[in-house]
Amino acid sequence: MALYSLSDILLMVLAFFLPPLGVCLKKQGCCDADFCINIILTLIGFIPGVLHAFWIIYKYRDEVLDPRFHYYYEEV
Repeated sequence: MALYSLSDILLMVLAFFLPPLGVCLKKQGCCDADFCINIILTLIGFIPGVLHAFWIIYKYRDEVLDPRFHYYYEEV
């Protein structure tokens, strides 16, 4: 189970409507290969751009404190 921070959840909502903006904000810069790939995927079709944006947000998600165990959750 993946835990997401509030900023990651808000980025997913934003990425649903504007996928390149979600990638740009997550990667903290728009001069990146992931951003360019997302623009191309969004121009080809909206759904591939959204899926790529969700994958980027998942891949680079923030560390979240797990309230059940009081330590930082990491997937192995």
